[in-house]
Amino acid sequence: MPANENNAVSQPFKHTIVPGWLGPHLLAGLVLAICLAATLGAWRAARHDVDQEARAEFNFRAQELLHRLSLRMQAYTQVLYGLQGLYASSDFVDRQEFHVYVQSLQLGQHFPGIHGVGFLGLVTRAQREAHVALLRQQGFAEYAIRPPGDRAVYTPVVYLEPFSGSNLRAFGFDSYSEPVRHAALDQARDSGQPAMTGRVRLVQESGTAEQAGFMIVLPIYRNQMTHDSVAQRRLALDGFVYAAVRMGDLMGGLGDEHGASLALEIFDGERIDEAGRMLGQPFQAAQERSVVRAIDLTGHRWSARIGALPGFARAGADKPRYVAGAGLLLGLGLTVLTWVLARSRADARAGQARVLVLADSAQRSQAMLRSILDATVDGILVDDLHGRVISANQRFRELWQVPEQLDWQADGAALFAHIERQLVAAAPFRHGREQAPREGHERRDVLHLNDGRVLEQYTRAVQLGSERARLWSFRDISQRSHVEQRERTRRQVLELLASGAPLPGVLEAMVLGVEAGNPAMLCSILLLDPSGQRFRVGAAPSLPDFYNRAIDGGPVDPERGSCGRAVRTGQRVIVADIATDPLWRDDREVAGRAGLQSCWSEPVRAAGGKVLGTFAIYQRRPERPGAAQIALIEEASHLAGIAIEQAQSALALRAGEARFRSLYDHAPVALWEQDWSQARVELDLLTAAGVRDLAAHLLADPEQLCRIGALVKIKDVNAAALAQVGAAPGKDLAMLGLEHNFDRRALPALARAMAALAGGARVFACESSFSRLDGVARENELTLLVMPGHEASLDFLIVSTLDITERKRMNDELVLLASTDSLTGLPNRRQFMTRLEDEHARLRRDPAARATVLMLDLDHFKGINDEHGHAVGDTVLRHVAALMLDGRRKIDTLGRVGGEEFAILLPGTDIAQAQVFAERLRLRVAGAPVMAGAARIAVTLSIGMAALSGAEITYDAVLVRADKALYCAKRGGRNRVEIHAGGAPGRAAAQT
Repeated sequence: MPANENNAVSQPFKHTIVPGWLGPHLLAGLVLAICLAATLGAWRAARHDVDQEARAEFNFRAQELLHRLSLRMQAYTQVLYGLQGLYASSDFVDRQEFHVYVQSLQLGQHFPGIHGVGFLGLVTRAQREAHVALLRQQGFAEYAIRPPGDRAVYTPVVYLEPFSGSNLRAFGFDSYSEPVRHAALDQARDSGQPAMTGRVRLVQESGTAEQAGFMIVLPIYRNQMTHDSVAQRRLALDGFVYAAVRMGDLMGGLGDEHGASLALEIFDGERIDEAGRMLGQPFQAAQERSVVRAIDLTGHRWSARIGALPGFARAGADKPRYVAGAGLLLGLGLTVLTWVLARSRADARAGQARVLVLADSAQRSQAMLRSILDATVDGILVDDLHGRVISANQRFRELWQVPEQLDWQADGAALFAHIERQLVAAAPFRHGREQAPREGHERRDVLHLNDGRVLEQYTRAVQLGSERARLWSFRDISQRSHVEQRERTRRQVLELLASGAPLPGVLEAMVLGVEAGNPAMLCSILLLDPSGQRFRVGAAPSLPDFYNRAIDGGPVDPERGSCGRAVRTGQRVIVADIATDPLWRDDREVAGRAGLQSCWSEPVRAAGGKVLGTFAIYQRRPERPGAAQIALIEEASHLAGIAIEQAQSALALRAGEARFRSLYDHAPVALWEQDWSQARVELDLLTAAGVRDLAAHLLADPEQLCRIGALVKIKDVNAAALAQVGAAPGKDLAMLGLEHNFDRRALPALARAMAALAGGARVFACESSFSRLDGVARENELTLLVMPGHEASLDFLIVSTLDITERKRMNDELVLLASTDSLTGLPNRRQFMTRLEDEHARLRRDPAARATVLMLDLDHFKGINDEHGHAVGDTVLRHVAALMLDGRRKIDTLGRVGGEEFAILLPGTDIAQAQVFAERLRLRVAGAPVMAGAARIAVTLSIGMAALSGAEITYDAVLVRADKALYCAKRGGRNRVEIHAGGAPGRAAAQT
């Protein structure tokens, strides 16, 4: 500045700012007063800044603590999703498979707070006894559903891991018996989502050092049934998987070193009261150092009260004192300096001007400092739209790992270059720099860093005095982003597995899912061939084809490549620089052509620990994995192991199903696959309504029995079944129904079958009748077999039917031939003796009953054969048999016991009544001669009779007595009736 301009400025200043009458002492006192006032203002501002910083720090730590709690609960929920995937990929999960899977999760190491993970079965009242009996047969002799009581539905703990210690007290506990648990189970069942109970006392608690607890539950639905609506979900429900969590253990280790300076109380629900306290003791805290927040976890709400303990955020508490001390020292110094300088007016005026200039500069610096101290917990950067950095907070430097030696305020381009070197794709960041933000608008971008982190970037315009600037805000969302991406990948893989997708498609979907969340990564899955000596490319969609061809079929060599070493050692192998690592000497050239510079390989294991292959991540730059990337590769390899093992199991299952299908279709026995689940629901409703004897109830209401039978669905049949009912080949299942196993004549058998299956029977066999499609009635023999794992729902039965119509007809003919005289059609001697034995047994049971036996013989029958021939003799025998049949009662038994000898058993008849019957028969035969051509043959009978007595040991005695009476009749002249009354036979009638 020219000298005249300088004088022009100083002259007015001399006369206006420092008047001549102002002496050194007064001037020094004025300066001291001004400095004290300025110091007081700076002290107040510093104290306000410290309070604001402490409040911001407290809010950040409180939010961070709740965020960690939410992440931990999400991790616990993932455990249950994994169990749900296990059930979704298998028709039946046994106890050992459940144990192996949960053991692989290492709950104690990775999921503190989970006291146990288990499976709750679904047991109706009708299934309870069978369920308890089954568990006891499996070796749990003292197993019972607790607490006791009669309930419509039970949800006992069937599987529980770890199955030891205090967890044994929960085995068999019915969660439906307790209202809080019951409500959470119903919520999970109807929504299909995880649900959390309110505060409960875990069954595992022993009474000492108890903690509040809760349960997280997730429903398990049957794989063959849809569950899109609430009604379908209720019908398809098969049970629940759950995690029992102790509150104190859950919070253990959750806070960092700052967590020790916070007091935390957690309450169940929205009310802050002792009844709902889950964690912590009451504390006293200043109003500005405490906060109440609501936490929503899996459909349930907690209330958290967080307070700052004494000594919280003391790092900057001394700043106001330092400011006050510095201000006092500065004021005293300025006062002394002013007093010295005032001795010379010219020097005093010049010194006073410099002090005012310094004060103005200090004020601007203080404003800048206050702007930085007012920054939020996010990383903040402020620039002036021309690349000059105005300010940045400590969080920003931590997020972007800005080195101390980088002079970012003097060289903004160096800072931006440092940021871009850490980005996988720098375009979103560059776009934010190149495009000036519009007033009132905010731009959001997501940045992926080379070390696996994900940052959320916001840019907006701000006004700093008269100057427009740009405010950058950065937030680390790595964990949330990775969890969301992993969840999407996991769901997609499980859906593909559940739908039976081929293994290559499942593995490719998983690889693409990992790459979608980590654009800098190129992933591959290598599988071991059946010999275990060579690699096969399972999925590597982003790697060049020539590279995949070079790797496919390569040997599993521990000295060649990262994957070979990982398989042979069973350990993770990290190669940060392929160009220099000796493991890659044989494949370095092909990797270089593919642009691959680092490789991290993790063994893929089955649930039993067997190595199935490797999961590899490649980078196009030399790189070592960070903690987030280590967690990613571990989870990806674990998910790949599940996918490979389940796909291999599914392949083996399909092969077995194909063999079974062939046997099923070509079996000579008629086979029916049936679904009785809807009928089971109706039968359970009857049981719940108090029906004790299902079979009798259904037989009393045939229409209801037929209606329930119509609910049975025919799912499949083989060729033999189609032929049995007269259906043409082609399996038109709409034509078939249960009436082709049980028609209306077989309703008693159907009622017994329903009662047996509803009572828990796994096999039921019976004889039945059915109708063919052409209406012909046939007889069959059925066996109903409930397939394992479907006893509760009855949705999978195999029914074998055998047409026994011809066999029964032949049996009836054989029985008839064995019991009937072929000439006369009367029962033969064997059949008559059997009937006589039965009647004797009846008389022994009922001494008051009566019966009589008649022995009959044709008079002079030998003469008829000799004179007229045997053919005429046979005619005479048939004639007499017809007359005997014509006069008998239905309860009487007639028989031919010899050549011309006959016998008659008259139940319920005494000697007098039998005598009337015998005399009438004798007269009928005598009055009906046989015509043989022109000859008229007279036929007469001699009859002996005796009473059958139950007092006798055997029935043979009555035949002896009747036979004696018969011979007495013959000796008495024939054509007469004689009675044996215990002594000598007496004459009943004279010869006529």
